Amino acid sequence: MKKTLLLLLFTVICFHAFSQETIIKYLSGTDKDHTIPWDFYCTGGRNSGKWTKIAVPSNWELQGFGSYNYGHDKVKTNEQGLYKHEFFAENWQNKKVFIVFEGSMTDTKVMINGKQAGPLHQGSFYRFKYDITNLLKPNDKNLLEVTVDKTSANASVNDAERKNSDFWVFGGIFRPVYLEVVSATFIDRMAVNAKADGSFQLDVYPQNLKGDETIEAQVQKTNGENIDKPFAVKADTTQEYQELKNNFNRPLLWSAEFPNLYQVIVTIKNKQGIIHSVKQKFGFRTVELRTNDGFYINGAKIIMKGSDRHSFWPETGRTLSHNIHLMDVRLMKQMNMNAVRMSHYPPDRDFLDVCDSLGLYVLDELTGWQAKYDTIVGHKLVKELVVRDVNHPSIVFWDNGNEGGWNRGLDNDYALYDPQKRTVIHPWEKFNGTDTKHYPDYNYMVKAATTGQEVFFPTEFMHGLYDGGAGAALDDFWDQMMKHPHGAGGFIWAFLDEAIIRTDKNGIYDADGNHAPDGIVGPHREKEASFYTIKEIWSPVYINPQPIDRTFTGKIPVENRYAFTNFSQCTFKWKLVKFPSAHDKTTAPIVKATGTPAAIDLKPGEKDMLNLALPLLWSKNDALYLTAYGPDKKEIFTWSWAISTPAAIAKRIIPSPAKSAIKTEETGQSLIIKCDGIGYYFDKSTGYIQKVVKPSGTISLSGGPVLAGINTERKTFDHKSFQGQYIVSTTYEATAGALQVKWTFKPGQPVKLEYQYIQQGAADFMGITFNYPEEKITGMKWLGRGPYRVWKNRLKGQQFGVWHKAYNNTITGETWKYPEFKGYHAEVNWVVIENKESPFTVYTADKNTYLQMLHPGREKDALENNNVEPAFPEGNIGFLNAISPIGTKFQPAEVMGPQSQKNQANGKQITGTLWFDFIH
Repeated sequence: MKKTLLLLLFTVICFHAFSQETIIKYLSGTDKDHTIPWDFYCTGGRNSGKWTKIAVPSNWELQGFGSYNYGHDKVKTNEQGLYKHEFFAENWQNKKVFIVFEGSMTDTKVMINGKQAGPLHQGSFYRFKYDITNLLKPNDKNLLEVTVDKTSANASVNDAERKNSDFWVFGGIFRPVYLEVVSATFIDRMAVNAKADGSFQLDVYPQNLKGDETIEAQVQKTNGENIDKPFAVKADTTQEYQELKNNFNRPLLWSAEFPNLYQVIVTIKNKQGIIHSVKQKFGFRTVELRTNDGFYINGAKIIMKGSDRHSFWPETGRTLSHNIHLMDVRLMKQMNMNAVRMSHYPPDRDFLDVCDSLGLYVLDELTGWQAKYDTIVGHKLVKELVVRDVNHPSIVFWDNGNEGGWNRGLDNDYALYDPQKRTVIHPWEKFNGTDTKHYPDYNYMVKAATTGQEVFFPTEFMHGLYDGGAGAALDDFWDQMMKHPHGAGGFIWAFLDEAIIRTDKNGIYDADGNHAPDGIVGPHREKEASFYTIKEIWSPVYINPQPIDRTFTGKIPVENRYAFTNFSQCTFKWKLVKFPSAHDKTTAPIVKATGTPAAIDLKPGEKDMLNLALPLLWSKNDALYLTAYGPDKKEIFTWSWAISTPAAIAKRIIPSPAKSAIKTEETGQSLIIKCDGIGYYFDKSTGYIQKVVKPSGTISLSGGPVLAGINTERKTFDHKSFQGQYIVSTTYEATAGALQVKWTFKPGQPVKLEYQYIQQGAADFMGITFNYPEEKITGMKWLGRGPYRVWKNRLKGQQFGVWHKAYNNTITGETWKYPEFKGYHAEVNWVVIENKESPFTVYTADKNTYLQMLHPGREKDALENNNVEPAFPEGNIGFLNAISPIGTKFQPAEVMGPQSQKNQANGKQITGTLWFDFIH
C-alpha cells in the first residue's frame, strides 16, 4: 500500500512539474521531410475545384496545385487554398491554448469549429498565433479550417512581397502549425540583452498575473550547469513587462568565431510552487555601429564576409528542414564566410538557431522588395519579426525592407521590442550611419575607401549571374574594402541558384530565365568555381601566394584577418609531393614529406612570416601544399605552389624507339611528314596542321597554330631536313601582330612546336589555338590548376595538381554538373586530350600557360548586354598567355577593377614551346 501511494505521489509530482512547461502539439508536420496530410481544395490552376489531400507544411505549387509565379510575372494568379484538419484536444483544464502558424502565404483566415480564431493575418513570412482556448471542445475532435489567399487583399502586402519582386512567389501553409498550451498565468515572451561586460537584462512579458508571483531567472550553460545563483523580482501587475538584471563575471562571449551560448530558465512562482517555466538560449555579446568608424562585436572591429540567402529548396520551395539549414550554414562557413543576410524576409527560426550555434552574423530583414508595407500592417509585422527573433545573438542588424521598400514610419518600431537597440538599416541606402550601396563598381569602392565617412558594407554586390560575379573581381574589390577606414565587409548576391523543379513541366529546373540563376552554389547546393575563390580570398589566414623558385627559404608571409583568434590557436600542415606522369592511370600525387610548422603567435590584424622549416632537398619535389586549420580543426584553405618548372617536367617525357627515318610527301595541297609511323599533314597554303594519321586511325587536330583573335596572312612556308630532323616553318603577318611557327620532327621524340609572336593594342586573349571536333572529345587529364575553370579576374581558389574530368556541356546556373569541362584552365604543364580517335598529350615548356578547352555554351536566357559571356578565340583548343575576364549581371568586366581589364599587348615578343605526343 505504501509503495503504491509513493508511486502515485511520484506520478503526480512528475505530471505537475511537466505541466508547468509549455506543451507543444504539432497539427502539421515539422518540415519538408516530415509532413501531415490535410484535406485541401485549390480554387484555380492545376488540380483545382476538388477536395483532395496536401502535405502540410508545403507550398501548394510544388505539390501539384495552382500556378507558378515569379515576382516579375505580369499576370499573377489569385488562387485560394482551403484547408481542413481534424485534431484531438485534451482536457487542458485551467490552461491557455494558442494555435501558432510559423508562416503562411499570404492572407490567412483561421476557423476552429466553425468560429474565426482571430483577425485575418496578412504577411507571408511571419509567425502569428490566436488564443483558441474558448473555441476548443475538450477531450474531443476539433475541426481546423484555414483559408489562404495567394494574393493579399492589402495592396501594400502584394507590393512588398509579390508585385515585381525578384524571387518566386508561392502560396500555402509552408511552415509548421502547432498548439501551444500554457498555464493560465504564463510567460508570453521575453527579450534578452546580455552584453560582453557580463551585464544581463531580461525583459519578461507575463500574462494574467495575480500579484503574488515572483519572476525568477537562472542562467545556465547549455548542458544545464547553473551559472551563479538564481535572481528574481516580485511581480508588478502595473507593468507590461518585468525587468530582471544581473551581472556575471567574465562569461564566455559569443561571436562568429567562438559561438558560445548560454540558456536562461525563467519561471513564474507563487507560494504553491512553479506556475510556468520557459527556457531561452542566448549569448553574451555587445554589438556596436560606431559612427564614422566601423562595426564592432565585443569591442573588436568586424569585417562581415557574407552572402544573401533565400530560403529555398527545388522540390519544396520555401518549406525547408533542419538538415538544409545546417548544410547551408556549414557551406557558408566552409567558404570562410562569417555573415549572412536574409533575403528578403525572415527565415525559419531554426536557421537562426543554427547561425547561433555555428556562428554567423545575421542581417534579419522585413520584406519589402522595392515597395513597402503600409504603416498599419507594417507595425504588426515588425512586431512579429522582432518578437520572434530578438533573442538570437547571431542577429546584428535589422533590415527595414530592401531597395526602396522602406517604410520610414517603421524605423523606430524595432527598438520597441529590442532592448539591445540593434541598428536599423535600409539596404541600398546611406542611412543611420551606414552605406549599404548595392552593386558598386570598382571606382565606387576606391572613392568610398578614400573619402567615405559612413560605415561601408554593400548588402548586395558581385552579382553572381551564371558564372559571372561572386568570386570574379572579388580580389580587387576586397583589396579596397580592406583599405576602407570604415569598411565593414559586404554580402555577395547570392548564395544559391533559385531554380525550382516544375511539376507541371516534366520535372525541369526553372530559374525564371536569367532572374534567379545567380548563386555561388546550385539549387541543390552544387559548388561553382567561385565557391573556392571566395574561400581563398576570405580566408582569415590570409596568404597571397607568389611563385616560388630555388631561392625560396620556406618562409611565407601571413596576415591574421580574424577578429578574435590568435594564430597560436590554429594549426598548419605542409606536404611536398611528386606528380604522376601524363600516362599514369592515377591522378593522386605521391607525398614525399610532411611537416607541421611551429605555432606562431600572431594576433588579429598582425602580419608576420610563417616558417615552414622545409627539409634541405625540398626543391627536388614537384609541388608544395600548405593547409591551415582553425581552432575547430576544420580546414580554412589549402594553398599550393609549383616547384618543378613546366620545362623540367616536359624533359621527363620517355623517348620512344625510332621506327625509321623521316619521310616526306607532297600533294597539290598538302605536305605530309612521316615520322615513327605517324603521318602529319600540313596545308601548304596556310601552313596549318590538317590532321595526324596513325596506323590505328586519324586524329582530327587541325587549323593551327593560329594567332588567337587576329586574322593573319601567311607570308612564308618552308620545310627542310636538318641534321636528322625535319623542320616546317611558317610566318604570318597582320596589322595588329605577327606570328612565326617552327615544327621540329625527330624520330623517337614528341613533335616540338616553337612559336613567337608580337601583338599590339588591347586583347581579350593572347596565344595560339587549334581545332579539334568537340563531338569527338571524351575528357581530359592535366597537370595545372584545377579542377575548375578560371577567368582573368577569378584565378584564386584552384589547386595545383593532376586533374581529370569527363566531357560535359554544363552551362553554369542552368545545368549543375560541376566542374564545367569547357573554359580556360590555369598554369597548365601538360594535358591529355581524351577522344574517340586516339588520345594525345601536349606539354608546354612555359610557365603560366592557360589551356583553352572548347567554347562554353551560351545560356538559354543570356542577357543582351553579354557581361557574363567572356570572349573566346575562334579555335577551340588553345595555349594562351592571357585570357579574358568576366563581368556581373549589372556591370561589364571593365568597370570591375584592375584584374578585370583587357590584356594590353605592347608589341613585345612572346615565345612559347609545346611538345605533341601522339605515340604514347
